[in-house]
Amino acid sequence: MADLDFYFDPICPWAWITSRWVVEVQQLRQYDVAWKFIALRFVNADKNYETDFPAGYPEIHGAGLNGIRVAAAARAEGGNDAVARVYTELGLSIHNRQEREALQNDTHGYVSAMLSKAGLNPAWADAINTTTYDDVIRAETTEALERTGKDVGTPIITFNPGKENEASFFGPVISVIPRGEEATRLWDAIEVIATSSGMAELKRSIRSMPVFD
Repeated sequence: MADLDFYFDPICPWAWITSRWVVEVQQLRQYDVAWKFIALRFVNADKNYETDFPAGYPEIHGAGLNGIRVAAAARAEGGNDAVARVYTELGLSIHNRQEREALQNDTHGYVSAMLSKAGLNPAWADAINTTTYDDVIRAETTEALERTGKDVGTPIITFNPGKENEASFFGPVISVIPRGEEATRLWDAIEVIATSSGMAELKRSIRSMPVFD
């Protein structure tokens, strides 16, 4: 059983930053992280993209879904570690190198080349042209929202999944990746808050744009 479930959509910059914090703590504390899916395209399936979102969001969320489909194909062949590697490559490309436009314009060619460059199976890119893994993606998206309630985004994390002190919430939304002692201090604080009896919500507005370094 994993120490943490992390639900992500690769297109979300906030989820990416939080995931790099999780990876930092994972390396420092030897935690086991299960990488799971929450597709913003499925979360917003009942909304009108023409009226409820700024221009371009259907394409943005569609690109995220395609990225998850590739990660799902990776999981089917290579397990959880393969999902982590695909997410890392997608995140570095989309957010650190700002290559989102290339992903949207030639998704299959772009993803196939990215996988090859990373030493991963380029055939996983074929998943973007099928709905083979959509049932799995929908099931995990539903699971994530059942754990937190609706009207949230990404990421969603679950501490201690399957244990008596299991606790899930949306976030934390952070603009800078904590490293070293700062990372573990934040982790411990968030875990205490998340697993405290009766804790419902803690929130303030975003104070700065995401920093991916």
